[in-house]
Amino acid sequence: MIIKDIAAEHADEAPFLWFLRDLAVHAPQYDLDDLVELDERVDANLDGLRVAGELGWELAAAQLELQEPGEVFAAAVLALESRNPKRLDQVLAVAEEVPETTRGFVSALGWVTPKQLKGTGKTFLNGGSPFLRRLGIAACALHRVDPGPRLDSALTDDDVPLRTRALRAAGELGRKDLLPLLGERAEIEEDPGCRFWAAWSAVLLGERRRALESLKVEVVSDSPFAERALQLVPRALESSAAQAWLKGLVADPSWLRTVIMATGARGDAHYVPWLIKQMETPEIARVAGEAFSIITGADLAYEDLEGEGPEDLEAVPTESPEDEDVEMDPDGDLPWPKPDLVQGWWEANKSRFHAGTRYLVGQPITAEHCREVLATGLQRQRNGAALELALLELGQPLFETRAPGVRQQKLLGR
Repeated sequence: MIIKDIAAEHADEAPFLWFLRDLAVHAPQYDLDDLVELDERVDANLDGLRVAGELGWELAAAQLELQEPGEVFAAAVLALESRNPKRLDQVLAVAEEVPETTRGFVSALGWVTPKQLKGTGKTFLNGGSPFLRRLGIAACALHRVDPGPRLDSALTDDDVPLRTRALRAAGELGRKDLLPLLGERAEIEEDPGCRFWAAWSAVLLGERRRALESLKVEVVSDSPFAERALQLVPRALESSAAQAWLKGLVADPSWLRTVIMATGARGDAHYVPWLIKQMETPEIARVAGEAFSIITGADLAYEDLEGEGPEDLEAVPTESPEDEDVEMDPDGDLPWPKPDLVQGWWEANKSRFHAGTRYLVGQPITAEHCREVLATGLQRQRNGAALELALLELGQPLFETRAPGVRQQKLLGR
């Protein structure tokens, strides 16, 4: 009973910790070392289930009834590592039946090692269903292994989810040879997801005309891909085009938050004084502070440039039971900048920065500096560095900032 109780705790904890990690890879307060520590906590609970043997599997499998991504992740890791077809089929059935859980299975594909995937990935790529082939493409993309002709054929497959994943993988894998097809798909695709990922991959691989214009439209839409487009467009635009685009956006007050995030991604020191001015408005102060840090590298907390938030600012979500909006505050984990202190820092350091030059975390953008940010920066800074590096080295795979932390450290020579 004691062993079963302990194993049951692991079965509960592993999905919860995966959920925290799923948030952490896009969070502003985590760096690679933090990710490694969180990974160790996830794996410690998976280890508890591994050690428990058949009992551990039964407990993880029972959790599949909850039909949640975290529970699918934990069971999928055990199933993939065991190479037990019956276990794998049991998890696959849930992942296919409940689409929201599929990302848990895909996360497991990225979590296990290439050696543990050997054979299974090939089986998926050659699978009889589009769902299995999609998982095969995802596994290859996450480990940055080119599936070759399997990817090529999937780009025009009739199955929309499969085609969507393939169009995304083409950019992640650096397949420049597919650029003409990607550009074409970005124009003719009727499905919004396919159209976006075709354009995203095309721009990441060097296209600067119609696909880039398509992404600019995504930025100012209610598309679920708007923020992804926002992270790429300012980085891909030429200087004069970026200035004109930002100028056009800022003319409409409803896009102010978008402009602030775009200036951070653009990295031009010219916009720093304007960002400091935006810090005076509580609703956008924190996101302006983050954009300032992304450009200058100044850590608001470490440099003592933060203050307290306004006392009368309503918390999001509110505690009122009548409030149906339960979305978390997107800036909740960001520090509150103190404009006068930030201005003082800028006056003391602005001689190091030059208008018209693009910066990322305090240094001009170079391949070497991007790799340094990938090793030492915060997650959102690292995500930006990965995009910058891909744009500098067209045709190279996009660095995977969601991979297990230790694996990332090895790739970065840490």
